[in-house]
Amino acid sequence: MQFTALQIAQLTAGTVEGNAHVAVASFGKIEEAKEGQLTFFANPKYEDFLYRTKASIVIINDTYELKQQVPATLIRVPDAYTAFATLLSKYQEIMQLQLIGIQEPGYRAKTACYGQNVFIGAFTYLGEHVKIGDNCKIFPQVYLGDNVSIGDNCIIHPGVKIYADCKVGNQVTIHAGSVIGSDGFGFAPQADGSLKKVPQIGNVIIEDLVEIGSNTTIDRATIGSTIIKSGAKLDNLIQIAHNVEIGNRTVIAAQAGISGSTKIGNGVMIGGQAGIVGHIQIADGSKINAQAGLGKSLKIPGSVVTGSPAYDYNKAIRSQSLARNLPEMEKRIKELEALVKQLLKEKIA
Repeated sequence: MQFTALQIAQLTAGTVEGNAHVAVASFGKIEEAKEGQLTFFANPKYEDFLYRTKASIVIINDTYELKQQVPATLIRVPDAYTAFATLLSKYQEIMQLQLIGIQEPGYRAKTACYGQNVFIGAFTYLGEHVKIGDNCKIFPQVYLGDNVSIGDNCIIHPGVKIYADCKVGNQVTIHAGSVIGSDGFGFAPQADGSLKKVPQIGNVIIEDLVEIGSNTTIDRATIGSTIIKSGAKLDNLIQIAHNVEIGNRTVIAAQAGISGSTKIGNGVMIGGQAGIVGHIQIADGSKINAQAGLGKSLKIPGSVVTGSPAYDYNKAIRSQSLARNLPEMEKRIKELEALVKQLLKEKIA
């Protein structure tokens, strides 16, 4: 499938500089792209490749001033990275539209139902009263437990397990190996030292436009719901515990862990390997640096914390700077102590 520079410009609200009729059929990195491919330039580190690329079309910011001639046709847009992402999404959408139909073998309960233009891969399991919306792609070896509902235009990648009673909204993507609705980690200590399991009878609700990376686990609530709100983006290998709420458009990087009943606000950014204790609240717009250990609520919107235990980012950076200067400070203190002793001796004499 080919697209001309003019067609791409129309899709991205861009303007063409060069041959508007040159066509591309695939994508490439700016340093490796070949003739007939589309690439983009957004990072100044790759500026040298802009003037040497073999790509036929390059998407570029409309504010960028060229230092020399570029051999490729340019499409100028307000944000090259966003425009390129839009094109990749369109390309993926077109390719996935070709996936329609029901593969065998598989199990589908008589009460399970699905909408139009769906793809259901081989070895899938659809439990009782499962509902799948229009234009969904359910890839092989997916398990959907009883009463699971999935909205329109969702992509559920191979090996995903969604336990009973969980709800998935529209335009949700869940990547391979993720588990949605496994039991929350709840055990009651007994007098004899044993641990009695607390039944987890809630569910997980995933709202619209959420993306969940591979091998992420989201536990069902003890009572009520664990909720991932609209527009949230979760990386691979994340643990979300029971009754957690993740706010709208919040992003969480790989290997982070969120303990039970913590409420995370809107637009929060959580770095990789961050650990967050349970039963706290994180205000809108907060940023938690990678490997931070957060043990208390962040009540002020826009808070930025780092370290373990996590505390204010600016104070942490100043503390680190002072720590690096400790050897020199120690030397100066010893010199001052020696000087004070000398002055005291002279005064006594």
